[in-house]
Amino acid sequence: MIYKLIFYTFLLVLSTGALLAQSIEMPDKGFCAHRGAMATHPENTIPAFLEALRVGAHMIELDVQFSRDSALVLMHDATVDRTTNGTGAVADLTLSELRNLDAGSWKDSRFAGTQIPLLEEVLQLMPRNIWLNIHIRGGQSLGYSVARLLEEKGRTHQAFLAVQEQSRLGARKASESILICNMERLSGGMDYVAATINMGANFIQLRGEIFPEFKDYVRMLHEKGIKVNYFGSDDVGVFKTLFDWGVDFPLVNDIAAAMEQAEKFGIKRIKPIY
Repeated sequence: MIYKLIFYTFLLVLSTGALLAQSIEMPDKGFCAHRGAMATHPENTIPAFLEALRVGAHMIELDVQFSRDSALVLMHDATVDRTTNGTGAVADLTLSELRNLDAGSWKDSRFAGTQIPLLEEVLQLMPRNIWLNIHIRGGQSLGYSVARLLEEKGRTHQAFLAVQEQSRLGARKASESILICNMERLSGGMDYVAATINMGANFIQLRGEIFPEFKDYVRMLHEKGIKVNYFGSDDVGVFKTLFDWGVDFPLVNDIAAAMEQAEKFGIKRIKPIY
Protein backbone atom coordinates (compact mmCIF):
# COMPACT_ATOMS: atom_id res chain seq x y z
CA MET A 1 0.00 0.00 0.00
CA ILE A 2 2.78 2.40 0.93
CA TYR A 3 4.49 1.82 -2.43
CA LYS A 4 1.31 2.69 -4.29
CA LEU A 5 0.98 5.89 -2.27
CA ILE A 6 4.56 6.87 -3.11
CA PHE A 7 3.99 6.06 -6.78
CA TYR A 8 0.81 8.14 -7.05
CA THR A 9 2.41 11.01 -5.15
CA PHE A 10 5.27 10.93 -7.65
CA LEU A 11 2.81 11.06 -10.56
CA LEU A 12 1.00 13.98 -8.93
CA VAL A 13 4.25 15.93 -8.57
CA LEU A 14 5.14 15.27 -12.21
CA SER A 15 1.73 16.32 -13.50
CA THR A 16 1.66 19.44 -11.33
CA GLY A 17 5.09 20.45 -12.62
CA ALA A 18 4.02 19.85 -16.22
CA LEU A 19 0.88 21.96 -15.79
CA LEU A 20 2.89 24.75 -14.18
CA ALA A 21 5.36 24.73 -17.08
CA GLN A 22 2.54 24.88 -19.63
CA SER A 23 1.07 27.95 -17.94
CA ILE A 24 4.32 29.94 -17.96
CA GLU A 25 4.77 32.47 -20.75
CA MET A 26 8.33 32.49 -22.04
CA PRO A 27 10.01 35.65 -23.41
CA ASP A 28 9.57 36.29 -27.13
CA LYS A 29 12.71 38.41 -27.36
CA GLY A 30 15.28 40.02 -25.13
CA PHE A 31 18.87 39.75 -23.98
CA CYS A 32 20.86 36.64 -23.16
CA ALA A 33 23.47 36.85 -20.40
CA HIS A 34 26.48 35.11 -21.93
CA ARG A 35 27.96 32.86 -19.19
CA GLY A 36 25.95 34.94 -16.75
CA ALA A 37 26.96 38.52 -15.98
CA MET A 38 30.49 37.78 -17.14
CA ALA A 39 31.58 41.39 -17.64
CA THR A 40 31.37 42.05 -13.91
CA HIS A 41 31.28 38.61 -12.28
CA PRO A 42 33.23 35.35 -12.68
CA GLU A 43 31.71 33.55 -15.65
CA ASN A 44 29.68 30.36 -15.28
CA THR A 45 29.35 30.79 -11.51
CA ILE A 46 26.39 31.26 -9.23
CA PRO A 47 27.24 34.93 -8.49
CA ALA A 48 27.23 35.65 -12.23
CA PHE A 49 23.86 33.97 -12.70
CA LEU A 50 22.30 35.72 -9.70
CA GLU A 51 23.42 39.08 -11.06
CA ALA A 52 21.88 38.27 -14.45
CA LEU A 53 18.61 37.44 -12.70
CA ARG A 54 18.80 40.63 -10.63
CA VAL A 55 18.96 42.87 -13.69
CA GLY A 56 16.11 41.02 -15.44
CA ALA A 57 17.81 38.91 -18.13
CA HIS A 58 15.51 37.01 -20.51
CA MET A 59 17.94 34.17 -21.19
CA ILE A 60 21.07 32.87 -19.52
CA GLU A 61 23.77 30.98 -21.41
CA LEU A 62 25.99 28.50 -19.61
CA ASP A 63 28.51 25.82 -20.51
CA VAL A 64 28.41 22.22 -19.27
CA GLN A 65 30.98 19.44 -19.42
CA PHE A 66 31.90 16.26 -17.58
CA SER A 67 34.41 16.04 -14.76
CA ARG A 68 36.59 12.92 -14.65
CA ASP A 69 33.93 11.21 -12.52
CA SER A 70 31.08 12.29 -14.82
CA ALA A 71 29.71 15.16 -12.73
CA LEU A 72 27.94 17.85 -14.78
CA VAL A 73 30.07 20.91 -14.05
CA LEU A 74 29.94 24.40 -15.48
CA MET A 75 33.06 25.53 -17.32
CA HIS A 76 33.64 27.04 -20.74
CA ASP A 77 37.28 26.16 -21.33
CA ALA A 78 38.65 22.66 -21.64
CA THR A 79 41.05 23.50 -18.80
CA VAL A 80 40.61 25.29 -15.47
CA ASP A 81 43.72 27.44 -15.95
CA ARG A 82 42.09 30.72 -17.06
CA THR A 83 39.19 30.95 -14.61
CA THR A 84 40.46 29.26 -11.44
CA ASN A 85 43.59 29.08 -9.30
CA GLY A 86 44.21 25.56 -10.58
CA THR A 87 45.64 23.89 -13.65
CA GLY A 88 44.69 20.95 -15.81
CA ALA A 89 41.90 19.65 -17.99
CA VAL A 90 38.39 19.58 -16.57
CA ALA A 91 38.03 16.02 -17.87
CA ASP A 92 41.09 14.94 -15.85
CA LEU A 93 39.86 16.33 -12.51
CA THR A 94 37.29 14.81 -10.16
CA LEU A 95 34.36 16.79 -8.82
CA SER A 96 36.07 16.97 -5.43
CA GLU A 97 39.23 18.38 -7.00
CA LEU A 98 37.24 20.91 -9.01
CA ARG A 99 35.24 22.01 -5.97
CA ASN A 100 38.45 22.78 -4.10
CA LEU A 101 39.45 25.37 -6.69
CA ASP A 102 38.80 29.10 -6.37
CA ALA A 103 36.76 30.11 -9.43
CA GLY A 104 36.23 33.74 -8.41
CA SER A 105 39.43 35.50 -7.36
CA TRP A 106 40.73 35.80 -10.93
CA LYS A 107 37.87 38.21 -11.61
CA ASP A 108 37.88 40.17 -8.35
CA SER A 109 38.94 39.55 -4.77
CA ARG A 110 35.34 39.99 -3.61
CA PHE A 111 34.52 36.69 -5.34
CA ALA A 112 37.24 34.75 -3.53
CA GLY A 113 36.19 31.22 -2.67
CA THR A 114 33.54 30.94 -5.38
CA GLN A 115 33.21 27.32 -6.46
CA ILE A 116 32.69 25.73 -9.84
CA PRO A 117 28.98 24.88 -9.74
CA LEU A 118 27.09 21.78 -10.74
CA LEU A 119 24.35 22.11 -13.35
CA GLU A 120 21.81 20.74 -10.87
CA GLU A 121 22.68 23.48 -8.36
CA VAL A 122 22.18 26.17 -10.97
CA LEU A 123 18.82 24.74 -12.04
CA GLN A 124 17.64 24.96 -8.44
CA LEU A 125 18.13 28.74 -8.32
CA MET A 126 16.71 29.50 -11.75
CA PRO A 127 13.19 30.92 -12.18
CA ARG A 128 10.89 29.08 -14.56
CA ASN A 129 10.15 31.99 -16.91
CA ILE A 130 13.56 32.63 -18.49
CA TRP A 131 15.30 30.67 -21.22
CA LEU A 132 18.25 28.48 -20.23
CA ASN A 133 20.74 28.27 -23.10
CA ILE A 134 22.86 25.24 -22.20
CA HIS A 135 25.95 24.82 -24.34
CA ILE A 136 26.99 21.16 -24.39
CA ARG A 137 30.78 20.86 -24.32
CA GLY A 138 30.97 17.18 -25.15
CA GLY A 139 29.52 14.37 -27.20
CA GLN A 140 26.65 11.89 -27.07
CA SER A 141 26.97 10.84 -23.45
CA LEU A 142 27.03 14.42 -22.22
CA GLY A 143 24.02 15.38 -24.33
CA TYR A 144 22.17 12.35 -22.99
CA SER A 145 22.99 13.10 -19.33
CA VAL A 146 22.01 16.76 -19.52
CA ALA A 147 18.73 16.01 -21.30
CA ARG A 148 17.87 13.38 -18.67
CA LEU A 149 18.54 15.85 -15.85
CA LEU A 150 16.34 18.50 -17.45
CA GLU A 151 13.53 15.97 -17.80
CA GLU A 152 13.88 14.94 -14.15
CA LYS A 153 13.88 18.55 -12.92
CA GLY A 154 10.91 19.65 -15.04
CA ARG A 155 12.88 22.24 -16.99
CA THR A 156 12.22 21.11 -20.56
CA HIS A 157 9.78 23.98 -21.21
CA GLN A 158 12.56 26.56 -20.80
CA ALA A 159 15.92 24.86 -21.33
CA PHE A 160 17.42 24.20 -24.73
CA LEU A 161 20.67 22.51 -25.60
CA ALA A 162 23.16 24.28 -27.86
CA VAL A 163 24.68 21.30 -29.60
CA GLN A 164 26.69 19.88 -32.42
CA GLU A 165 25.67 16.64 -34.10
CA GLN A 166 26.92 14.05 -31.61
CA SER A 167 25.58 15.81 -28.52
CA ARG A 168 22.26 16.32 -30.34
CA LEU A 169 22.00 12.60 -31.02
CA GLY A 170 22.71 11.83 -27.38
CA ALA A 171 20.12 14.32 -26.17
CA ARG A 172 17.51 12.88 -28.51
CA LYS A 173 18.13 9.38 -27.09
CA ALA A 174 17.20 10.75 -23.68
CA SER A 175 14.26 12.89 -24.79
CA GLU A 176 12.44 13.29 -28.07
CA SER A 177 10.96 16.57 -26.87
CA ILE A 178 14.13 18.30 -25.63
CA LEU A 179 14.60 21.73 -27.22
CA ILE A 180 17.60 22.06 -29.52
CA CYS A 181 19.73 24.98 -30.70
CA ASN A 182 21.78 24.01 -33.74
CA MET A 183 25.47 24.92 -33.31
CA GLU A 184 26.70 22.80 -36.24
CA ARG A 185 27.45 25.99 -38.13
CA LEU A 186 28.83 24.63 -41.43
CA SER A 187 29.83 27.80 -43.34
CA GLY A 188 27.54 29.94 -41.18
CA GLY A 189 25.40 31.03 -44.13
CA MET A 190 22.35 29.65 -45.91
CA ASP A 191 23.57 26.07 -45.54
CA TYR A 192 23.52 26.52 -41.76
CA VAL A 193 20.00 27.96 -41.88
CA ALA A 194 18.76 25.14 -44.12
CA ALA A 195 20.34 22.45 -41.94
CA THR A 196 18.73 23.97 -38.84
CA ILE A 197 15.32 23.92 -40.51
CA ASN A 198 15.79 20.36 -41.80
CA MET A 199 16.70 18.97 -38.38
CA GLY A 200 13.62 20.56 -36.78
CA ALA A 201 15.66 22.60 -34.31
CA ASN A 202 14.00 25.14 -32.03
CA PHE A 203 16.79 27.73 -31.96
CA ILE A 204 19.76 28.78 -34.06
CA GLN A 205 22.75 30.90 -33.11
CA LEU A 206 24.07 33.26 -35.75
CA ARG A 207 27.39 34.96 -35.20
CA GLY A 208 30.07 37.14 -36.71
CA GLU A 209 29.64 39.92 -39.24
CA ILE A 210 26.07 41.20 -39.57
CA PHE A 211 25.06 41.43 -43.21
CA PRO A 212 21.73 42.12 -45.00
CA GLU A 213 21.09 38.43 -45.67
CA PHE A 214 20.38 38.09 -41.96
CA LYS A 215 16.92 39.52 -42.62
CA ASP A 216 16.15 36.71 -45.05
CA TYR A 217 17.60 34.10 -42.69
CA VAL A 218 15.46 35.33 -39.81
CA ARG A 219 12.30 35.40 -41.95
CA MET A 220 12.85 31.81 -43.12
CA LEU A 221 13.62 30.59 -39.61
CA HIS A 222 10.64 32.34 -38.04
CA GLU A 223 8.34 30.80 -40.66
CA LYS A 224 9.39 27.42 -39.24
CA GLY A 225 8.96 28.55 -35.63
CA ILE A 226 12.71 28.71 -34.96
CA LYS A 227 14.00 31.42 -32.63
CA VAL A 228 17.18 33.27 -33.55
CA ASN A 229 20.06 34.03 -31.18
CA TYR A 230 23.09 36.11 -32.15
CA PHE A 231 26.62 36.10 -30.76
CA GLY A 232 28.02 38.49 -29.99
CA SER A 233 28.24 42.21 -29.36
CA ASP A 234 27.65 44.70 -26.56
CA ASP A 235 27.17 47.60 -28.99
CA VAL A 236 23.83 49.43 -28.76
CA GLY A 237 23.89 50.17 -32.49
CA VAL A 238 24.24 46.48 -33.22
CA PHE A 239 21.31 45.73 -30.91
CA LYS A 240 19.10 48.09 -32.94
CA THR A 241 20.05 46.43 -36.22
CA LEU A 242 19.49 42.94 -34.83
CA PHE A 243 16.08 43.73 -33.38
CA ASP A 244 15.05 45.64 -36.52
CA TRP A 245 15.90 42.56 -38.56
CA GLY A 246 13.99 40.25 -36.25
CA VAL A 247 16.73 38.56 -34.23
CA ASP A 248 15.18 37.38 -30.97
CA PHE A 249 18.03 37.15 -28.46
CA PRO A 250 21.45 38.81 -28.71
CA LEU A 251 24.04 37.21 -26.42
CA VAL A 252 25.87 39.88 -24.41
CA ASN A 253 28.78 39.88 -21.98
CA ASP A 254 27.62 42.98 -20.10
CA ILE A 255 24.03 42.06 -19.29
CA ALA A 256 23.55 44.95 -16.84
CA ALA A 257 24.46 47.52 -19.50
CA ALA A 258 22.28 45.77 -22.10
CA MET A 259 19.28 45.77 -19.78
CA GLU A 260 19.68 49.54 -19.35
CA GLN A 261 18.91 49.75 -23.08
CA ALA A 262 16.09 47.21 -23.12
CA GLU A 263 13.18 49.65 -22.84
CA LYS A 264 14.41 51.50 -25.93
CA PHE A 265 13.54 48.36 -27.85
CA GLY A 266 10.20 47.82 -26.12
CA ILE A 267 11.61 45.02 -23.96
CA LYS A 268 10.69 44.71 -20.29
CA ARG A 269 12.89 43.20 -17.64
CA ILE A 270 11.89 39.74 -16.48
CA LYS A 271 10.24 39.41 -13.09
CA PRO A 272 11.24 35.91 -11.96
CA ILE A 273 8.60 33.25 -11.37
CA TYR A 274 9.74 30.31 -9.23
